[in-house]
Amino acid sequence: MDTIETHNFDVLIIGAGGAGLRAAVEAHALGAKTAIVCKSLLGKAHTVMAEGGVAAALGNVWPEDNWKVHFRDTMRGGKMLNNWRMAQLHAQEAPDRVMELEDWGALFDRTPDGRILQRDFGGHRYARLAHVGDRTGLELLRTLQHRSVDQNVEVFMECKIFRLLQDENGNVNGALGLWRENGKFVAFGAKSVVICSGGVGKIWKITSNSWESTADGQALALWAGADLIDMEFVQFHPTGMVWPPSARGLLVTEGVRGDGGVLKNKEGERFMFNYIPPFYAKETADTTEEGDQWYENKKDFRRPPELLPRDEVARAINSEIKAGRGSPHGGVYLDICSRRSPEDIKRRLPSMYHQFKELADVDITKEPMEIGPTCHYIMGGIKVDADTAATSVPGLFAAGEAAGGMHGSNRLGGNSLSDLLVFGKRAGEYAARYAMEQAKEPQINMSLVSDHTKKALSTFERENGITPYQLHHELQDTMQPLVGIIRTESELLEAKEKLAVLKEKLQQVAVEGNRQFNPGWHMALDLESMFDVAMCTTASAVERKESRGGHTRNDYPQSDPEYFGKINMVTSRGDDGNINLRQEPLPEMPGELKVLFEEGK
Repeated sequence: MDTIETHNFDVLIIGAGGAGLRAAVEAHALGAKTAIVCKSLLGKAHTVMAEGGVAAALGNVWPEDNWKVHFRDTMRGGKMLNNWRMAQLHAQEAPDRVMELEDWGALFDRTPDGRILQRDFGGHRYARLAHVGDRTGLELLRTLQHRSVDQNVEVFMECKIFRLLQDENGNVNGALGLWRENGKFVAFGAKSVVICSGGVGKIWKITSNSWESTADGQALALWAGADLIDMEFVQFHPTGMVWPPSARGLLVTEGVRGDGGVLKNKEGERFMFNYIPPFYAKETADTTEEGDQWYENKKDFRRPPELLPRDEVARAINSEIKAGRGSPHGGVYLDICSRRSPEDIKRRLPSMYHQFKELADVDITKEPMEIGPTCHYIMGGIKVDADTAATSVPGLFAAGEAAGGMHGSNRLGGNSLSDLLVFGKRAGEYAARYAMEQAKEPQINMSLVSDHTKKALSTFERENGITPYQLHHELQDTMQPLVGIIRTESELLEAKEKLAVLKEKLQQVAVEGNRQFNPGWHMALDLESMFDVAMCTTASAVERKESRGGHTRNDYPQSDPEYFGKINMVTSRGDDGNINLRQEPLPEMPGELKVLFEEGK
């Protein structure tokens, strides 16, 4: 066995997206010796996929906007299953986090009088998203990277963490990884660890997520003894590319609809008017000059139905496709060219213009886009304390998409970037405080390291086994149709059985070649994470017998506010390796926040 390379820090952050970078900046500012470990290259985090903007009640376009309205929109968008305290902190602190970014050099689009411009997005009552064209996530990432580099935060790139390390009391005190380039192992000792590793999208076949999103962080926490919460809530973004096949699932930003884009079926009908839920009817109208106004009172707030929350829009698109009214390549049409001038489109949506021109040979200034739902985000994740971002395992914290609770059953567009900023800061702060309270330096258990590395190498010792890519395809071919955008109990139970059988095949996975940059080996390790998280998602989806947000059951099409609307699904891993599930009541919302949901508030 190789001599294991080791490093020691106060705070170790797994993931270099917006949450990880913001956590690192905060932990370092408090005096903690801080490091970031990322699976890919610095700057290539999934945060860049959040193109449309960062949601914050700055009130620059609508002075009426404030944190209370943002909080209410977030709770309603999540179908009231959000952790109310997380939603409150998020709404209250997002404006400060955005202004902080501007102080650090972020270049936002501006209003005529020089303030940060804000655009409309689905589920937000007011134009609330601060943006940089359709490249907001990239600008956020760039700004935070420069800030962390200025502070000399140490960064370890192309290093996959595949196990957390714990002391004899179960406290997390480090992590074990491997260098993707040479296959050698590396151990990090740390007084506290923050998981900011992003999402789980590669469990599904059609996804906007890139190769890194293999549920690593959720599985690391699960294996260390932490709970996962509400894993059944998976967001299928309404608008992903459907053609060509090589680009299938690639994200089409909600900014297209925020800037006036409308959805049409193959018959040219603007079909979203047929799918407006009564809950949103009062706030929804056709704002085009040629359309009918839904309310005579011009003071009523009106917004196009394309800007309903993402779960509503995705289900509507799915229904049109299933009814045979879809586009030639199995999607529907998203039309911005009849609503905006070519100059406006190129200025406000430059990435989308180039994406369709280069990948699909479609000029979106002249013709509509073909789009369809794509697996994009998971609302569930690692269960954390709202104020401190701490998990139930001492020494372990989580933020960003890897953490659950903030978004309830459905995330509003733009809330992801403000989530990263608000809870990335909090995770870094409280991880640093925890680390400073630890008198002893972390001691890496080399015996445990040896056990984990031997298991990681075991796939090289097998002959005539199945390839990890084959098993990954079988996983995706199970999850896409059976645990996808529309679910039924019979299909979910079928998925549970198939997943149990497929997971046994992990013991038959064999990889060839050596350890130097071996993608097959890396996929074999990723599969361990994806299978356990897929099983958590499926188990929770079976148990939640209602439709709510990102979880739609054909056999239970209505929401059940009296029972399921008051509980979270919590999954954990037992000593036998099986996934356990329990129900927990929602935290009680205080009266001063409840009144915000009364009529007219």
